[in-house]
Amino acid sequence: MSGQTPEPWNAKRGQHPFLLVTVVPYALLAALVVFKVIVERSAGDDSPLVDLALCGVAAGWTLLMFTLRPAWWERPLIMGVFFTGLVAITAILVARDPAFGLFTPASYIYAFTVLRWPWRLPGVAAVAVVAGVAQASDVPKTTALGLTISAIIVVVNIVMMCVTAWFLQLAEQEREQRLQALAELSRTNRLLEATLAENAGLHAQLLAQAREAGVLDERRRMAREIHDTLAQGLTGIITQLQAAEQMHDVPAPWHRPFEAVKTLARESLVEARRSVDALRPEPLETARLSDALTDVAGRWSALHGLAVQVTTTGTVRPMPPETEFALLRTAQEALANVARHAHATRVGVTLSYLEHEVALDVRDDGRGFDLAGLETGASRPPSHGGGFGLTIMRQRVEGLSGSLRVESEPGAGTGISACVPILPAGSPA
Repeated sequence: MSGQTPEPWNAKRGQHPFLLVTVVPYALLAALVVFKVIVERSAGDDSPLVDLALCGVAAGWTLLMFTLRPAWWERPLIMGVFFTGLVAITAILVARDPAFGLFTPASYIYAFTVLRWPWRLPGVAAVAVVAGVAQASDVPKTTALGLTISAIIVVVNIVMMCVTAWFLQLAEQEREQRLQALAELSRTNRLLEATLAENAGLHAQLLAQAREAGVLDERRRMAREIHDTLAQGLTGIITQLQAAEQMHDVPAPWHRPFEAVKTLARESLVEARRSVDALRPEPLETARLSDALTDVAGRWSALHGLAVQVTTTGTVRPMPPETEFALLRTAQEALANVARHAHATRVGVTLSYLEHEVALDVRDDGRGFDLAGLETGASRPPSHGGGFGLTIMRQRVEGLSGSLRVESEPGAGTGISACVPILPAGSPA
């Protein structure tokens, strides 16, 4: 409970707490001054003058130490000095005239507003002693019973006000806990909204990937159908015609129809194979993967004004279309992330044909990001579009039994390596 800061009353000008600490004490003093002047004026001695002077001291002390110094209101040490001085002046007034016990509510007000816990408790107790002494002023102190009654009055004041201070402190704690709970709930709601937005984005990416995969599957199915039916049938026709020519002499009248049939079959076979090739993902329609990467890098460089060095190592050999497609899309996504976030001056793309796998590396010398945040999920990589791009790349590569590795450090660039296994040349499918 210690260390609680009193409310910044200077932030609440015109509200009830502000008026309570700046108006009520002066109003009480003014009423007491009027009382002394009207009721005791007939006494004819200097006592009212001394009391009035002490009231002026109390007003001046409050004015100089509190009312005119809003910047001091949140400084515990200065407020402690102010409160101690005010209680001392009040005690002197009560000692001179118990009627000044009516001024103790002002001290209570400052005890509850400017003192921090747990100092508020002894402050309230000190004011309660002064108030109890004023209340017991009419009780005779010459007998044991009178002293006992006076002590009981003081103790009752102390207990009542300290219990009140304790419950008010509990209420403040409960209010603070509610505010913290509301702040935590608000933060959780914001995180939930961000998570929902992230999930919506990922869902959209997954739908796009699913549609893309469905189109690719359909293209592959059609390519297989053309290859297994039309292309194979046309190849068989050409083979049979060539075998017939080798087994028998073709009569002269048949030479032209035979040649026409073979030419038509060969042209149809070429067209069927062209259709099969056309069903491969663009820009793999007319190029190998290495050439397609060079073409993609060239178009990216022309768009962003940053040269990309494309390197191919190892022995180039054929791969399944889905492998080429996954690696090409990985390179495109990595280059897109470089353009969006990396602020790089150099970019390199390397395609490596290894013994049992093919590897694609895209590296830049940009600002990079903290991999620890990526691994723990505490943050998203700033250089990879909030993490969606990495997720899609990883799913695409791992769908081919491959692996995706990310290397990055803040200020040290980023490297993305995708490895996909491929069958050795000549192995059966």
